Amino acid sequence: MAKLLFRLGEWSVRKRKMVIAGGLMLLLLVAALGLGLGTSFTGEMTIPGTKSEQAGIILNEEFPSSGDGGQIRLVFKSEKATLESESNKKWITEALKVVQSDSSVTSIVSPYDAGTLSADKKIGYADVTYSQPANEVTENSKEHVLGVVERLQDRGIQTELAGSVAFSELEIGGTSEVIGVLIAFMILAFTFTSFLAAGLPILTAVVGLGIGMMIIVIGSNVVSMASFSITLAVMLALAVGIDYALFIMSRYRQQLAAGFERNTAIAQANATAGSSVVFAGITVIIALVGLSVVQIPFITMMGLAAAVSVFVAVLIAVIFVPAVLAVAGDRISPARENKWLRKWSGPKKAEGTENRWGKIVTRKPWLTAILCIVLLTVCTIPFLHMQLGLPDSGLKSTETTERRGYDLLAEGFGEGFNGQLVVVARTAKTEDPQADIAKATSYIKNLPDVASVYPLIPSPSGKAAIITVLPETGPHDIKTTELVQSIREEAEQVMKDNNVEIMVTGGTAVNIDISEKLDEALPKFAILIVGLAFVLLMLVFRSILVPIKAVLGFLFTLGSTLGVIVLVIQDGYLANFFGIPEPGPVLSFLPILVTGILFGLAMDYEVFLVSRMREDYNHTGDAVKSIRSGITHSGPVVSAAGLIMIAVFASFIFAGDAMIKSMGLALAFGILVDAFIVRMTLVPAVMTLLGRSAWYLPKWLDRILPNIDVEGESVMKDTHSIDTSISSKKDEESESSTLMSKEKSG
Repeated sequence: MAKLLFRLGEWSVRKRKMVIAGGLMLLLLVAALGLGLGTSFTGEMTIPGTKSEQAGIILNEEFPSSGDGGQIRLVFKSEKATLESESNKKWITEALKVVQSDSSVTSIVSPYDAGTLSADKKIGYADVTYSQPANEVTENSKEHVLGVVERLQDRGIQTELAGSVAFSELEIGGTSEVIGVLIAFMILAFTFTSFLAAGLPILTAVVGLGIGMMIIVIGSNVVSMASFSITLAVMLALAVGIDYALFIMSRYRQQLAAGFERNTAIAQANATAGSSVVFAGITVIIALVGLSVVQIPFITMMGLAAAVSVFVAVLIAVIFVPAVLAVAGDRISPARENKWLRKWSGPKKAEGTENRWGKIVTRKPWLTAILCIVLLTVCTIPFLHMQLGLPDSGLKSTETTERRGYDLLAEGFGEGFNGQLVVVARTAKTEDPQADIAKATSYIKNLPDVASVYPLIPSPSGKAAIITVLPETGPHDIKTTELVQSIREEAEQVMKDNNVEIMVTGGTAVNIDISEKLDEALPKFAILIVGLAFVLLMLVFRSILVPIKAVLGFLFTLGSTLGVIVLVIQDGYLANFFGIPEPGPVLSFLPILVTGILFGLAMDYEVFLVSRMREDYNHTGDAVKSIRSGITHSGPVVSAAGLIMIAVFASFIFAGDAMIKSMGLALAFGILVDAFIVRMTLVPAVMTLLGRSAWYLPKWLDRILPNIDVEGESVMKDTHSIDTSISSKKDEESESSTLMSKEKSG
């Protein structure tokens, strides 16, 4: 692979103008196509085969008129008078007539016709149903409703919006993301002591990000994809795009400092650091594609979308970056430093100077390892009481109309109103099916934590019915989950005794089923990832203990990350600091997502750091010295890469959407732990304790395993010998010319 990347680097240097022009043309082409087609993301998060999904199928079969049209719920509240007062009733009725004038509206249920008013008549709601699905309701229809809402607000009637039609849109690319990129730029500037050199990784990452995003946008028109898939893809593409370019640029500058010719140095950097980039990128891609093993469609598509963005980032790093380096020329060489940045970065260290951190870690390895393990274990403890769920309007900011509408409904009709359960009952009996259903479902009203049970609604065929159950607790309360389980447990016995099938569906039941399914899938996925990590690292490092140490380090990273997420998101500690409006369950698919992504990124740092240690160990045979050398040469770059990823991921914490917040927080903290506590501290300490045995591999296994030259040793030997022979030839020619001149003068 190293030789192939060396030749690819040489080709990119020779064809630099064509490569850069081709990359920019590709960006413009996919941008034109993507913007022309537009986005077609969905907000659906369903899992085939769950009990709630099966109930939904029967519901659609028996109640075909229910349709799939989007719905807006207008929630009203009057402080001064009741909603039944003459003036309030007049204004609300007129407002609903204006809403009805939209041709997309199929029906409106008034609070006065349906009796959807609270006990004190101060709060009520009306349901507006559209002919299109929720995600296809036009902006004109939304603006029409918002205009009606504004007029009612002016008349003193607080009016908020709920339902399936979203008004608080998902935003990508806000101010916080720009700040994250600026922080990454400053980190790069201090790393390279050059503003120009700092800008190149960001420039190439943005090109890769643009191409990857547009491919995903185009793909959203072909396959069903959740709207937040592109957010994850943006996070990863930007972070790994900058980091991969950083690794190649850093090695290129090292080769220049070692005296190699510029074009040769670019090809060498592509062969060495580029090999690590390709391996690391493949690892991340495998982890993301591996999300498909959980067999959950929206998780699979999210992983595939992110994998596409990482694949593009890898291609940009090994093809586009070398061409950009060739065009930049000597302007980004180590000799061209910014004096101000050098002053703040400190004096340049002499060649051979050991890293101070490396000395500290290897001097007291037992103490270092114990402190790291204790800290990571403490962070992992909250993970033991993790509760999974899906965010709803109750976890949004109070600045959104959906959250205010959610709170008004809870205030007027009880906490359980927002977590209603839809019970679907069906029987094969023909004499009096509705009486049989009523008798079979009568146990529900006697279950704990049931506030009320609405009268059953028979289906057109008469063989099925819908019963709406109002819990006493909210949708995220553990008691609501227990109520769903109680209904289902009793339903099994009812089926045996009365031959009446009883199922539970609705938003709350769907969320419970998705969370349980994902909770079950996490251990299987983690085992798959751990096994994959062990095999890949054994191939790379030709060792048994190094992969075991890397895998255990990843498990510490994962456990502590999920523990802190539970502490902040679920338990509410530091929630205000991170802008989390309301503590709630951990996003149900976050653990699996974090497992896949952090695995790939953790292996990135493991490869970049430990491969340099192995390279030095092969040359010197000194285990401790090779560890210090690896930290000295690769440590600063890994630290910079970690800080860049933290800055990019942390910028998403301040997004408005609860799902994006939790993903940004989990990934930022995960990288902080893995890069600085596990890879830069625990790994060197453990390897110091292992000594030479860290690199042990049985001879029979060594013969079987294919040799993956991630360090690019073969290329470095070849180019070094070529460079040496050229230098020797030049010296001989110089010596010969000197002798000839002496003979002539003699």
